[in-house]
Amino acid sequence: MASAATAPPPPASLRRIVAASLIGTTIEWYDFFLYGSAAALVFNKLFFPDTDPLVGTLLSFLTYAVGFAARPLGALVFGHYGDRLGRKKLLVLSLLMMGAATFAIGLLPTYDTVGVAAPVLLTVLRLIQGFALGGEWGGAVLLVSEHGDAKRRGFWASWPQTGAPAGQLLATGVLSLLTALISDSAFTSWGWRIPFLLSGVLVMVGLWIRLSVDESPVFKEAMARAEARRAAQGDASEKMPLVAVLRHHWRDVLVAIGARMAENISYYVITAFILVYATTSAGVSKQTALNAVLIASAVHFAVIPAWGALSDRVGRRPVYLLGAAGVGLWMFPFFSLIDTGGFGNLILAVTVGLVLHGAMYAPQAAFFSEMFATRMRYSGASIGAQFASVAAGAPAPLIATALLVDYGTSTPIALYVIAAAVLTLIAVGVAKETRHRDLAQIEEDGTAGEKSAAARTADARTA
Repeated sequence: MASAATAPPPPASLRRIVAASLIGTTIEWYDFFLYGSAAALVFNKLFFPDTDPLVGTLLSFLTYAVGFAARPLGALVFGHYGDRLGRKKLLVLSLLMMGAATFAIGLLPTYDTVGVAAPVLLTVLRLIQGFALGGEWGGAVLLVSEHGDAKRRGFWASWPQTGAPAGQLLATGVLSLLTALISDSAFTSWGWRIPFLLSGVLVMVGLWIRLSVDESPVFKEAMARAEARRAAQGDASEKMPLVAVLRHHWRDVLVAIGARMAENISYYVITAFILVYATTSAGVSKQTALNAVLIASAVHFAVIPAWGALSDRVGRRPVYLLGAAGVGLWMFPFFSLIDTGGFGNLILAVTVGLVLHGAMYAPQAAFFSEMFATRMRYSGASIGAQFASVAAGAPAPLIATALLVDYGTSTPIALYVIAAAVLTLIAVGVAKETRHRDLAQIEEDGTAGEKSAAARTADARTA
């Protein structure tokens, strides 16, 4: 029987917890993706105007990648304090940091006004964005995973994951609306600032909702057990969560890093780099490319909970492996469809790509949460996820753009994503299935509190 601390909350309470995590992740991903879209569309002109247009895009994507470099540091800091102080406090802080940095980008002077100081300030604010996002993801998915019903953990934990397509949808939708309502010159002059300034309003809404939820019951129970152990042993010392993760869960960290390779790289190629490729190589207008990503992001949002629910039935690994293999196989058709220049083909290319990506992204929250013990779960999940972003998501648009500059064709870009898919297939293939693990019983030796067949039989007879 579940303890009072770990018993599933009432449905209304769980929905409020899911909403708090979802609204926060949506806002933070809105801020993060807004930068990526602006980097592809206007930042090359505003902050790097003295270069060739494609090289300027390359430089703007370099500042985009800088945000990923700060994410591991955010994972370390937020993970450490999240495992010491709780999930909720750190989630509030990450939301405030991300919102303030994004709002400040909307107020930045451009290169024509202050010269080289403009890209420097842009880079600093991007670093703050990355630092905040590095701490956001782990806390958001853990808050839901540790509250939710174990039988439907994949489904409930997938909802914070929908914050990524929701943020992409919101960012792309605002940009698409602005480009439709105002001229290109007006958008480049002042219109691009509006979506960044809107972040201030969104953060206030997210903060109000996030402050209304309780701390994770699994975390509170683990804290109580740790305090009892320290009192019994007469020792106030406790290993740092990072040290404990590297000692007991280093294999799980490596699995998480490998699992994110195809997921991260494919996502940023499909949603960020496409704005460059479609407009420069396929002759598609900026508005058309944005609309295709907008429609595909809506489908992506809808399928993630479905993939999460499927992972509750068949396991995390089968769904994840399906997504990795599917993304790898889809890359050549993906670029072939874009090269036709047709709007319908563009929508099909991006939508199928994101549906397959969702098969990896949906079970990821529960999968990573189930790998680590409670008192090091924030650190372990965050480190595994965010260190991968430096090697995967950070350079993905940069590498894809560089390959396009050097070869003038999509073939090496497709091979790049396929190589990432192979790495993910290997990592997830050697991992253990985690679907039946009890988050409250995963101990520091890295083993899950999975009951043996004999123990389950004894419980059944007792019942």
